[in-house]
Amino acid sequence: MHGRPRKALKQEDETALSAKTEKLRSLQAQFLANHHNRIYSKEALDVSAKLLEVNPECYTAWNYRKLAVQHHLTNSDSDPHSIFQGELKLVEIALRKNFKSYGAWHHRKWVLSKGHSSIDNEMRLLNGFQKADPRNFHAWNYRRFVTELMKRSDEDELKYTEEVIGANFSNYSAWHNRSVLLSNLLKRKAEGYFPKEKFLEEEFEHVHNAIFTDPDDQSGWFYHLWLIDQTVKTDAPLLVSSWPSHGSSITLIGDNSLQGCHLSLLNGTLSDTATLPVILNFNLAVEGINSSTVSIKSELLEEELVWKPLSMSNSNTAKVWVVYLNLGNMELQSSKTYSVDISIGHSEGIVSSNENHYGDPSQISFKVFVQTASIKHSEGQGGKRTTWKNTNFHKIDHFQESDPILSAVQNHHIPTTSNWHAEEIGEEITQFRDLLSEYDCKIGKLTLARLLTALDLLSSQHDGRISNTEEVLQLYTDLIKLDPTHSLYYKDEHSLISIQQITSTRDSLLPYCHYYRDETETITGYVCLRLQNLSLSRLGSIENLLWVQMLDLSHNELQSIEGLEAMQLLSCLNLCHNKIGSFTALGPLRLVKSLKVLNISHNELGCHSVDTTRYLCPSPLSHTEEFAWDRFEILTGNVSATKFWEAFLIFGSLALTELNIIGNAVADENFRSFLVKVLPTLKWLDDEELS
Repeated sequence: MHGRPRKALKQEDETALSAKTEKLRSLQAQFLANHHNRIYSKEALDVSAKLLEVNPECYTAWNYRKLAVQHHLTNSDSDPHSIFQGELKLVEIALRKNFKSYGAWHHRKWVLSKGHSSIDNEMRLLNGFQKADPRNFHAWNYRRFVTELMKRSDEDELKYTEEVIGANFSNYSAWHNRSVLLSNLLKRKAEGYFPKEKFLEEEFEHVHNAIFTDPDDQSGWFYHLWLIDQTVKTDAPLLVSSWPSHGSSITLIGDNSLQGCHLSLLNGTLSDTATLPVILNFNLAVEGINSSTVSIKSELLEEELVWKPLSMSNSNTAKVWVVYLNLGNMELQSSKTYSVDISIGHSEGIVSSNENHYGDPSQISFKVFVQTASIKHSEGQGGKRTTWKNTNFHKIDHFQESDPILSAVQNHHIPTTSNWHAEEIGEEITQFRDLLSEYDCKIGKLTLARLLTALDLLSSQHDGRISNTEEVLQLYTDLIKLDPTHSLYYKDEHSLISIQQITSTRDSLLPYCHYYRDETETITGYVCLRLQNLSLSRLGSIENLLWVQMLDLSHNELQSIEGLEAMQLLSCLNLCHNKIGSFTALGPLRLVKSLKVLNISHNELGCHSVDTTRYLCPSPLSHTEEFAWDRFEILTGNVSATKFWEAFLIFGSLALTELNIIGNAVADENFRSFLVKVLPTLKWLDDEELS
């Protein structure tokens, strides 16, 4: 069992263990020989059965049994019922040896799925195992499988979980099974469970009995977290932000052909291809964004538009979608205003991953004004080098009302929820404040932080205020000190709340917005959002940052930049002095085609022999697209390229003009030479101008 210290074996126990080990090796050798030679005789099956009785965890033996069953079923005189019955008996013997054997439970499922065996005995077997260990999640998982075969109602199973929890509320598996059953009932809107207000109130009361009886037992806390999620979340997908935002005006400044044109101040800068991105950000991942479900009407359209999901997994489902209006080949009239009208969801087809349809048809309208003016190339456009010193930034005193800085804060797409949700969360906060006043526990503080965050989310849909942020931040700060084992999680949550606090309103955002001044002390058209030195370990609230074109995230603790792919206007990015340990963590940059300036100096690229960020990011780069090996081999030449291929996947799809990689273990002369070949557009590398 977990937590029990190991004791040294006595001499006689060591002798017995050696004999047992030798017997097991002999059985394994015989079994593997039979398996290799595809021998499925009765004697061979007896060997595999003996092996599984001794070691139920031998997956290969269970797979061999499946092959043997399929082999014997091909004989015309075989008795399927007898064959499968023999398999069920073997599984039962193996489970009595180890009732947490994955292979044994999976094999039993496989046998029953063939339809030749009765399921009448299964509940009796399950009851026996669940009495021996009521928390055995293998048995609970198998129970869900059996009850589905039996067509036993979710309501009956819900009563069973209540009986088990009543006998002993310290049962993670029973609480989890309850959440699964209630999710099924909610999904099909079963009578008595929809709308969900009444039954959720009863469930909160139910779990309170467990939590307040023994606050140190965590089984009820996890179910309580699920209830919070059910109270706060919306089932249907909603549009939470967009760029351009509704009612905004975009000014294009450039020559008549608009090659290399710029957007007006505070609205970002277009790339050299003169494309205007239109970005839709939903609260849930959705599919079905196309010309049928999203219509765009404007004189600026001359070709068929194709919406693209901004997903790191090459999925057709994503929270953020983008389409590009190609303005570079158009003869636009100067001093003219063009209207763009976007209708979203007025025809069916937008569906979330949980199969809920978009049910809030929305309209976004904005204007594009064309102004002819001479343009000087600014940083990232092949001119002067970008510098990130404090002296290069000039604080903005105030925003103009016409500046569409935050689309999400002024968003009119989110329907207000009923007061019940906020009232229920408010009651829970009162309950847990009372608990913490009498009993100080870590998970109680964590739950209070989650409840306060949930209340802020619900309140923001009504009045836009984030009223509990400071208390939530303090709770996570306390938890970092109280519970060092989980400090990374608490830091991530602290970071998410901090960014939400900064980006929630125009007033809170203003101190972090600066004009950029180049080396000639000329204020450029760039506004930089400076989020440096904030101890951020995770990015969030990206829906509030779609307008950002220059971003400073230096001197933080970031290990990945997940979510940054939504920032399709981003041209200049400073990530120096963070904890980025591999190029995998930079994967989102591959989707930011507007990026020209990148500073990733003084990170941990090349420090780790194992790419630990594979476990932090959505998916490894090597699994997301075909690799251009021919071009890669030409670029690397005779140099050992094992540390270059992920960098090639990142930089090979970008058109950077400036890159800084100083202070990384990977940044040697070979790697610098490689980057110059991969990035033919590069003008500056490590603060040195390339010839």
